[in-house]
Formats: sequence, C-alpha cells, structure tokens
Amino acid sequence: MINASTPMGKVPVLALRHISKRYPGVLALDDMTIQFMAGEVHALLGENGAGKSTLIKTVAGALTPDAGEIHIGHTIYRALNPAAARKFGIEVIYQEFNLVPTLSVAENICLGEHKGWRVNRPEMRAKAASLLSDLQANVHPDALVRDLSSSQQQLVEIAKALAKNPKILIMDEPTAPLSVQEVQSLFQVIRRLRDTGTAIVYVTHRMDEIFDLADCVSVLRDGRWIQTLRCSETNRSSLIRLMVGRELNEQYPVRVPPSSELAMELHQVSGNGVKEISFELRSGEILGVSGLVGAGRTELARLILGAGKLESGEIRIRGAIAKLRSPRQAIAKGICLIPENRKEEGCFLEQPIRWNVSIAALRYLRRWLRINRQSEYDLAASYSKKLQIKTPHLEQKVKNLSGGNQQKVVIAKTLAAQSTVLLFDEPTRGIDVGARHEIYKLMVDLASQGMAILMITSDMEELLGMSDRVMVLHTGRMAGMLDRKDCTQERILSLASGTTDQNPIPT
Repeated sequence: MINASTPMGKVPVLALRHISKRYPGVLALDDMTIQFMAGEVHALLGENGAGKSTLIKTVAGALTPDAGEIHIGHTIYRALNPAAARKFGIEVIYQEFNLVPTLSVAENICLGEHKGWRVNRPEMRAKAASLLSDLQANVHPDALVRDLSSSQQQLVEIAKALAKNPKILIMDEPTAPLSVQEVQSLFQVIRRLRDTGTAIVYVTHRMDEIFDLADCVSVLRDGRWIQTLRCSETNRSSLIRLMVGRELNEQYPVRVPPSSELAMELHQVSGNGVKEISFELRSGEILGVSGLVGAGRTELARLILGAGKLESGEIRIRGAIAKLRSPRQAIAKGICLIPENRKEEGCFLEQPIRWNVSIAALRYLRRWLRINRQSEYDLAASYSKKLQIKTPHLEQKVKNLSGGNQQKVVIAKTLAAQSTVLLFDEPTRGIDVGARHEIYKLMVDLASQGMAILMITSDMEELLGMSDRVMVLHTGRMAGMLDRKDCTQERILSLASGTTDQNPIPT
C-alpha cells in the first residue's frame, strides 16, 4: 500500500494537498490529498459522484478549490487557471468531446499552436498524420470532425493532447468508444509516454484496463481519497469493496432462459450500411451484438428503429411484417433505442426527469390536445421508483444526475412508451461498477418480464456475461451467431476480424 505522503527521495510531479470543493448541497472534494509521480500510469477509480471529474477540473484550472494547495514539483499554488495548467504541461482528454466540428482533423489537433497570421498547412497535416499513425487511426487529416464516428473523434482528441507533448496527461474514460485494436494501440502509446517520464492520470470504470495498464490505482469515494495501491498488490474484489464501501457478490445477475416466442425477426435485411442480415430475437432474450468499429452495429440498430432506410428484406414484430420508416412508427410497434450517446440522443439534459420520462408516452397521457399533468407526474414517479433513480425530486434537471441515473431516465422513458423490444447501444458506457450492476439487474429483470433485448457493446466482459447468444458483425454482414456456451473472446474476435473460415451459424 502507498500512503498519501511523498515517498523518500522522490518529489511528485503533481500533488493535491487537503483540497476541498463545495457546491450547493454537495461536498464534491473533501480534504483530498493525492499525488502523481513522473513515469507512472496512475489510475483513478470511483463511483459516479466520487469526485474524479472535480479533481480533474481542479488540476486543469477549470475550477478553483475552496481550500487546499496544488503542488507542481516544488512549487505551491492556491489554484491554477487553464493557461497556467497548460504552461506546466498538463493536458486533459475529457470524456465529452472538445473538438470543433466544422474544422478539419489536422486543424483540431494543432489548434492554438500557431503564432502570427500564417499557418503552415503542410506541416500541420504532416504532424497530424504522424500522431494518427502512432494511434493506428484510420482518419484522414483533411476530414471534417463532424463527419467522423465517435471512435474516430476520440482518437482525434487523444492525438490533439499528444501534440502538446504533455508532462502530465489526464485521460478520462479514453477507451469508451474504441475498438479492441484501437485500445491496444492507445495502450502502446501510453506505455511509451510513461517510459519517457510522462505522468499519466488514467480514469476508467474498466477493471481489466487498470490491471493491464496502470502501475498504481487510487480509490476515491464521496469526494475523499480512500487508498492508493500498487496494481500488482491488489485485486478486482478488493478495489470494488473500497470503491462502493460494500460487497458486490455478483457482477452479472442470474438469468432465466428466454421463451421460444419470437419477438422480432429480420429476414435478409439490407440498408443503412448493413447487408443481408437475418436473425431471430426471442421474448426474454438478451442477444449481444459484437463487431469492430465500422462493422455496422449501431447502423443495424438505427435501421431497425426506422432511422435508416430499409433497402430490402423484411422486419417482423410478433410475426407481423412491420413497415418502419421512422422512429415514431418503430415506437408505435414497441421498439425503442437506448442510444450510445445518452446526453445528445437519449435525453433532454435541460429538462426535468418528469418531462423526460413522459415525452415518448404522450399519446397515453393526452386527452384531446391537453396533457393530464397528474397522470404525467404519476407515470414519472412510478418509473423513478421502479428503477430507483436517485434524485431529490422529479423536477430535477437530468444534467444534474450521475451517468448511471441519466441512463435510468432514458430506460424509464423507453418503458413508459410501452416498449417490448429494447435496443441497448453501449448500455453502461461511462458508468461506474456499482451503477453497472444496477443496470445489469434491470436488464435481466426486463428480460424476465418477457421483453426482448438487443445489446450492442464493445465491452467483452459485458458481452460474455450478459448475453444468451452473441451475433458478430463484420463489414456490415453477420459473421456468426454463437450460443452462450460457445462464446469465448478469441472466437468472437476471430469472427469480428474476418480471420475465420467458420460460416455463420443459422439462427
């Protein structure tokens, strides 16, 4: 175990001493004392609300602490501002993208580096291309950021930070939208930076990444530093116990077998980037969908939802052919999507919980042209209780909730619309382990009630732990369908990369 004091003979490159930060009604950082050494990957672990984001913003100069000191080497500061943080070589890759959509990839990567009125564009493109090549990113320097996928934008964010040659690099959930290959490329870059003396502060909810990459890990809870441990001297169970303050005996809830009733069938469906997809989804089943970036996972979900054009084939819901030309028609047929990007596509952050839960169920709440406000409130209260949404009241704006509770609001909205087929796209992205367990239990409960779930996920543990079957996509086509007993990481990745001769298993 490492304590919070300075090791003998070594000065931390960055240290926070007795830092506190209070918001109205919330003590976000409570006497936080923690330090980071040069040439180490130091993971931060904690549930949503543990203080990780506030700590990052304090180091980046975006927040001024109410008390305490920030030590940069031997120099002590009361607070930093963004310019000072950057001067000291502190760079942050935030979980939410911080790019200019209308600029090119190269312009975003080199933004703020040029002095004077002339820009050396060939040099800028060459620098961007070199950084992207290190990350093995299939992104052209001249492409506009707005035209990139989520994973490509994340790689641009990482390249932009690396372009500044940081001494302290803070990474907040950097692998959430990345494929397995992209994650491994990123890890190689991180290890090179560590070996050259850069201090890496690595925030993640993925335990396997901590043990694969980090040298040490600090656990935060309720705004306080709990403990710092060498990764070689701890294990997953110990970290979870420190993080949540209790035992989580089962990561994945016990499942009941799905029924034989078909909830949805796709027959030779093509369109929106996928080709000739056929499968069956049963009531009570969780069908996992795997594939590398660009395989067509989200495109398939949007096609089923009616947000993409169906070019050929047919979709059947409960045995009847469904003409799904818009999300409105899909919702009317009982199909709803819990999207990957919940903050932009899943909920209205500036609106209260009550409003968000009822928005897709207005046809059940409307009498003529008026909404029954009491019925709306009762509906939101019912689902808030069922899903255990942690909030002081239903008029709380969704933006003020934790990631896990925001996800529950999106699910509540979906259930209020009386959906029977649920499309989950990265259901636990950016959600801590405690909230993940709650989402998993909720998904299993929904399946046990007869709902059919199509679960798209890049998390291999989640895929193997939650799925009854796994459908693997490769370049827009189905590469295989695996029963739970046949699923292994090696077999899934082999199908996803197109390096197997195995034919798709009939559904």
